[in-house]
Amino acid sequence: MSELQKKAFIKTVKDYYKKHGRHDLPWRLTTDPYKIAVSEVMLQQTQVVRVIEKYHEFLKTFPTVKQLADAPLQQVLLQWSGLGYNRRAKFLHQMAQTIVYDLDNHCPQTFTELLKLPGVGHYTAGAISAFAYNQPIAIIETNIRTVYLHHFHDLLHPGPMGAGVKDDKELLPLIEETLDRKNPREWYWALMDYGSYLKSTGVKIHRTSAQYKKQTSFKGSLREVRGGIIKILTKEPATIKKLEKHLLFETDRIEQALQQLLQEELVVKRGMSFAIA
Repeated sequence: MSELQKKAFIKTVKDYYKKHGRHDLPWRLTTDPYKIAVSEVMLQQTQVVRVIEKYHEFLKTFPTVKQLADAPLQQVLLQWSGLGYNRRAKFLHQMAQTIVYDLDNHCPQTFTELLKLPGVGHYTAGAISAFAYNQPIAIIETNIRTVYLHHFHDLLHPGPMGAGVKDDKELLPLIEETLDRKNPREWYWALMDYGSYLKSTGVKIHRTSAQYKKQTSFKGSLREVRGGIIKILTKEPATIKKLEKHLLFETDRIEQALQQLLQEELVVKRGMSFAIA
């Protein structure tokens, strides 16, 4: 990347953000690491418009990390209802418990320490570092990926999956090179908003990424069965027969979903009934 390319790219991203950025998103109005962690976990695989309302509701019920840590998982899942991927709620709950009970109510302030929290991977640790602490950690998610693939596609080599496919390992040096080290927080907001805009105009270049995974249909999927089971169990324990009556799925599908939920420790079996762990 030439210096001219770099300056033009940065100007394009910042100009878009200045004119059209989503400056009023609630998680952008705080530097509280707990609130930012809640937003980041919610935003995984869920659109912003769906997260906003649930974010406010969740923080109204659990305004502090200690209140989340002290709450039973059943209550956490009840508040999470509608977002899907319930393992995220469990990870967030475990994260809160680790911060409160193991770290004396102090959220880690370094990328390395954040990575040690339950359910926290490279992106989430980097996002908390950037948005809560304004630390210049290189991070990548779908909108950021779209921006760099769109602007620097010709500089990248085909990845391991064949011609045309690009790997995040090639994008990260470009992200490092263009990173605003004085204000990474706002730079990442700008990248995400610009990437979202590119997608809305029909840019689908993120699909050339080796990390791209097409989301499968929810209707009729095992995710739908799992979600239905969790919704029932947040109200009261239930037997397989009771689950069959309310869910209208085949027995083997319900049993398969229950087996997964048991393995993930979202659900426990008590006699003939199942309940939230």
